[in-house]
Amino acid sequence: MKLAAMDKAELRRVNQEAASQYEDFKALHVSLNMARGKPCAKQLDLALGVLEALKARSEFANSNGDDSRNYGIWNGLPEMREIFSGMMGLPADLIILGNNSSLQMMFDCISQGMTHGFGGCKPWGKQEHVKFLCPVPGYDRHFAVTEYFGVEMIPVPMLKTGPDMDLIERLVEKDESIKGCWCVPKYSNPTGVTYSDETVRRFAALKPAAKDFRIMWDNAYCVHDLTDTPDTLLNLYEECLKQGTEDNVLFFASTSKISFPGAGVAALGASARNIVDLKKRFTTQTIGPDKLNQLRHILFLHDLDGVYSLMQGHRKILEPKFRIVEEALERELGDLGVARWSHPNGGYFVNLDVMNGCAKRVVELCRNAGVVLTDAGATFPYGADPNDSNIRIAPSFPPEEELSQAMHLLCICVTLAASEKLLSERF
Repeated sequence: MKLAAMDKAELRRVNQEAASQYEDFKALHVSLNMARGKPCAKQLDLALGVLEALKARSEFANSNGDDSRNYGIWNGLPEMREIFSGMMGLPADLIILGNNSSLQMMFDCISQGMTHGFGGCKPWGKQEHVKFLCPVPGYDRHFAVTEYFGVEMIPVPMLKTGPDMDLIERLVEKDESIKGCWCVPKYSNPTGVTYSDETVRRFAALKPAAKDFRIMWDNAYCVHDLTDTPDTLLNLYEECLKQGTEDNVLFFASTSKISFPGAGVAALGASARNIVDLKKRFTTQTIGPDKLNQLRHILFLHDLDGVYSLMQGHRKILEPKFRIVEEALERELGDLGVARWSHPNGGYFVNLDVMNGCAKRVVELCRNAGVVLTDAGATFPYGADPNDSNIRIAPSFPPEEELSQAMHLLCICVTLAASEKLLSERF
């Protein structure tokens, strides 16, 4: 029976039963952190060959004859840029390689906008108002970057097809203080939504009032499929070429959840005109990225087929964990009408929406019983979820047995929080 349809006695029974189960779980003294979407040790082991790739090697030149041990090659090894070209859908000569963090490359691009601007426009930091669009629920670290620079963030609802493009078009085309939009276009963090073809085309067709408007296209999960029917994402760069809007977008990806998050390779793609602006910063900022790390990734992955082969290993580890999450939610909450959740075909998260006003309470209950989740509200700018309902579930890190325990606790806490709220409101 739906909790909302229960009378006082039935609600109290459910509440007391959940409270008893909760106390039993606390007695187990579990300690598990599921706050971030981290690969587990078995996933990291898949890429150990990266560490062996340079062993006993006496030749360190790339295809151009450059010694990867030395200074230079500001935009990274051409072979690695070719791999990212296949992943990102851009020509290799429009890709710049960084070190392990695509987030750092995004931070640096926002910083460049603030201090030097884009496309010959006045730096954002010298303009009276600077705003960014933020699809919600979305990626907390994106929001942290723009908040760090004092940029005003405007929430845009996420739909089943991606961000609300009617709203984005209306805002962007009238307000020149809006300088960009954060996007995770495939298997979005945390909803798992992949932008529809129409959404991608509408992004490409945007005619922003601001000449220095930049879409931050973070394709973090571009090869992170978990099913035999994976989502497909239309190529934004090709659509922009048709519209003549390729300068509006900065593209990002990395091997963070392919090889090693702490020692992978990041990539930034951009139009030829944007590359001119970016090169000035990159060649001032560094004489070159870690090319030995790029070389060992090249030797291990070989090519795009090698990437897809490695990702099959990740799928074998992750797919059962996502199944544990969805089966627990359906089994323990499916009949109660107090939550709804996503069914992603890939990525790293399951999106959970609980009863309005209950997310913080659920996260608090879980934490007090030994399971740490992402803070409630983290998926919204400034940590402010207006409905206090959204929770991001990150299944990747815990072993399957511990994940099953954690999901049982989460379901208990959702039931306990919902029954508390209904009892307090109605009786």
